[in-house]
Parts: sequence; structure tokens; C-alpha cells
Amino acid sequence: MLKTMRKHGVTLALFAVGSTGLTAAINQLTQNTIAQQAAGQQRALFDQVVPAELYDNDLQKSCYLVSAPALGKGQHRVYIAKSGDVPVAAVLESTAPDGYSGAIQLLVGADFHGTILGSRVIAHHETPGLGDKIELRLSDWITHFAGKKINGENDSHWAVKKDGGDFDQFTGATITPRAVVNAVKRTGLFAVTLPAQLSQLPACGE
Repeated sequence: MLKTMRKHGVTLALFAVGSTGLTAAINQLTQNTIAQQAAGQQRALFDQVVPAELYDNDLQKSCYLVSAPALGKGQHRVYIAKSGDVPVAAVLESTAPDGYSGAIQLLVGADFHGTILGSRVIAHHETPGLGDKIELRLSDWITHFAGKKINGENDSHWAVKKDGGDFDQFTGATITPRAVVNAVKRTGLFAVTLPAQLSQLPACGE
């Protein structure tokens, strides 16, 4: 009886070791695939907010960490687009903290002269059928920032129409678009200050 129990115990142990090894191997193989897919999705997003013809560096490898109230709480990643060795634009992670249902995460492309090149919402909790029209899959509203210049903090054009600005609000939902307009404006103004800060910013991963 004892001999049989030992035999079964060894068998179970070998099975556990084999299963653990197989799981580890599968995990290692899928990690690379997942990382490649994530990198590809990120590149596609970058192409939506900064035209690829403007720069010739690897944007994903030109990443810096920034802590700035204009971008929201905590650290945000900023990617610097260069033509030759000259910085020409940036892709900035930004947060609109005052959405109707919480913070709205944005990706904003901007040059260093106050012009927004593009913007996308990458995460939010806004109300389906109302505030979620900030998503590109539901509406082209988020695309209307591209090509618009911000002429300083007091630029009255950078507001929803209900507040006297140029941007549409949604029927029954003004808080969400107002939050996004204000966040994109703050981000664009912050981008103007980036070239002077680059030498002091820590690179991502440091």
C-alpha cells in the first residue's frame, strides 16, 4: 500500500513539474506575441495623431516621463517626433479628470507652436449613447481638433459652443465634450514648452 502511494506521489509530482514547465514555455512564447501586438496597436494610434511624414525617428523609442498638472495627476509618457535630429512634434498621454463619469484618458499629437495634429480617446467611462461619442468608432467628433491652433490660455475658440467656443457638444451631454476640449487645449499649450525641457526629462524605463 505504501509502495503504491509513493508511486502515485512521484507520478503526480512529475505531472506537476511537467505542467509547470509547459505553462512557463507557453507564457514565454505568448509574451513576445502580445508585446508585438501591443506595439503595433500603439504605432497605429501614433499614426492617427501625428502624420508619419512629419518625422523619421522611432517614436516608440523616443519616450520620456513627465509630471505636469496640465496633463493630469501622476506621470505621463511623452513621445518626441524628430525630423533628422530636430524635435518637431510630440505625442502626449493626457487625462481629462472632469468627465461626467470620471477621468478620460487621451492621446494628443501636437507641434511646438500650439497646433493640435490629432487626438484620440484611449479610455473612458462615459455614458453609452451620450458621452461615449468621444470614441472614434461612434463619431468623428474627436477628429475635429486636428489642424486647430491654440492662441494662448485665453483663446475663446477652445470651448464647446454652449460656452461660446467652436466645438460641438452632444445632445444631452455637455460635460464630456467640455472636459475633452479643455484637456486637449491644456495639452497643446504644454507641448509648446516641451523643447526647453527635453534635456531634463527622464527617459521611459530609467
